[in-house]
Amino acid sequence: MTTNPFPNLFEPLQIRGARLKNRIMSTGHDTTLPTDGLVNDALVAYHEARARGGAGLIVSQVAGVHETARYTSHMLMATEDECINGYRRLADTCHAHGCMIFSQLFHPGREIMEGGDGLLTVAYAPSVSPNERFRVMPRELDRKLIAQIVEGYGQAARRMHEAGLDGVEFVASHGYLPAQFFNPRVNRRTDDYGGSLENRLRFAIECLAAMRAATSDDFVIGMRISSGERDETGLVPDEVMDCCRLLEPLLDYVNITAGTSASLGGAVHIVPPMAYQSAYLANDAAAFRKALGIPVFVAGRINQPQDAETILASGSADVCGMTRALICDPDMPEKAEDGRTDDIRACIACNQACIGHFHRGVPISCIQHPETGRELKYGSMQAAARSKTVMVIGGGPGGMKAAVIAASRGHKVTLYEAATQLGGQALLAQQLPRRAEFGGIVTNLLRELELAQVRVVKGVRVDQALVESEKPDAVIIATGARPYIPEIPQDGQIQVVDAWQVLRNEVKVGRRVVVADWRCDWIGPGIAELLVKDGCNVELAVNGTHPGELLPLYVRDNIAAELHRNEVRVTPYARLYGCDGSTVYMQHSVSEQPIMFEDVDTLVLCLGHEPVDDLGALLSDRVPEMHRIGDCMAPRTAEEAVYEGLKAAWAL
Repeated sequence: MTTNPFPNLFEPLQIRGARLKNRIMSTGHDTTLPTDGLVNDALVAYHEARARGGAGLIVSQVAGVHETARYTSHMLMATEDECINGYRRLADTCHAHGCMIFSQLFHPGREIMEGGDGLLTVAYAPSVSPNERFRVMPRELDRKLIAQIVEGYGQAARRMHEAGLDGVEFVASHGYLPAQFFNPRVNRRTDDYGGSLENRLRFAIECLAAMRAATSDDFVIGMRISSGERDETGLVPDEVMDCCRLLEPLLDYVNITAGTSASLGGAVHIVPPMAYQSAYLANDAAAFRKALGIPVFVAGRINQPQDAETILASGSADVCGMTRALICDPDMPEKAEDGRTDDIRACIACNQACIGHFHRGVPISCIQHPETGRELKYGSMQAAARSKTVMVIGGGPGGMKAAVIAASRGHKVTLYEAATQLGGQALLAQQLPRRAEFGGIVTNLLRELELAQVRVVKGVRVDQALVESEKPDAVIIATGARPYIPEIPQDGQIQVVDAWQVLRNEVKVGRRVVVADWRCDWIGPGIAELLVKDGCNVELAVNGTHPGELLPLYVRDNIAAELHRNEVRVTPYARLYGCDGSTVYMQHSVSEQPIMFEDVDTLVLCLGHEPVDDLGALLSDRVPEMHRIGDCMAPRTAEEAVYEGLKAAWAL
């Protein structure tokens, strides 16, 4: 019998009436899956995938406790008994797999992202203290509305209890309404809800008491809170610790996170990107666990069972939130318990399809595992009606995913790659500063190719003759893209190179560099940061409103911080025109006025990519079935390539 390599991670934990079979938690996170404010089939299927995969606890996304709590147009609401049936289905589904289920109870206060019908809504807070991030000026809560919201927490807890959930989580993290009451710089009231710490805690005490009175002795009531809001006017750790000590008698656990929704810098910690160290909040949690006598949960880039085991073994926390790890691989707990750690599809914290989708108002997913959020369609592997011989041409992430899925469905698959290494552009992306983890998508797919027993041929450039000799039943073209190099007026005095040449060390750039960034993704800023660290004087010229305009917000803001720290000068609205002598000429894309950069040695082009589809054009009428995926169709991102690989292989 094999010894469990993670004894602490898979030790049960009893909290009141809830017995967690292990210490792996999916923390509350918005999914954009619900419709009409209610639990639906898509949300149940999403959580079932993680319950089936072995999670010990799922905390479902925020449920509004009052009509003034609608901080997005697509959130769950727990204000009417109509919600009970959906939550009952969710509870029954999770319980069938031995997984406990809590729900977050929520009021954002001034942290309102959007209103209904595109209109701004009235936000409420303890005082008229503006929100910097969403530029919201709230209205001060009066005592009557405070009482209604307190009652809302109690009634929402009652509904969750009646639905059969095991507990609820009072969301006091990230600068939301309870934290706004805690914070003396936000709460400037002079009545008995402001002033002293005891007064500032009054709202939370009343809410927690109402929740307990409306439920039962075995029902779990915990609190999520930021250990520090990491903002100039946010709560600091000592203040948070004082709050937790005084609220401890009313709580069954404390769930530690960091940051605040109120500022761009503080909000990065809501879903920290790969630039942050794994498990970076473990020490924060340890301080709370030492000071409190109730279990302490922690999240914050815990994406591998090894990290979680270390946290638990050191006594830093009792439960580990591994949300993005479960988004990326719902079966991670089961694989870890079986000792199959090499089979785990590790999250790379790119934030592109999880929180990035949420911020765009579409259901969350994962660039490595596009089945996430699409469980109703791709939740279980469907065997092919007839086994086919399949050629996948191109070994980037899209081609690799297509090969894995096709082979898993029973097809005989060969994957061809012209280079000597699989991975495509991901191999370049991982070379940018603070992007090394992006290479994990290649590592993970290589293991999946091995498990699916895909035949891989490297160092062979497929041509029409090879395809005709192989006589496949189906061909998937995934031949990718190359840098787009426009014809621009130049006299050859300035060195002009592209980002790929820089990353491949094919060129030696000069001392003074201008990076022309058309795409507004992570490539231009990454090249700028890389060259600054090599000692160059770099200016970033962005053909958009700001660097990283297309990126997930927290990735964008982290990049902005690094550019500022490295003193990279950024020029927005800059459209490349040409260069001569030592001058790069650009045009303001709105005013059409000239922008000039003087004394330039090297111009680095980050102007997007163009498709490589020569083979696809030759084969279109010569094979029984052909699919194009990814950049050879139109240059985009790894997310589209991997998803299209899934779809193409599913269609075979």
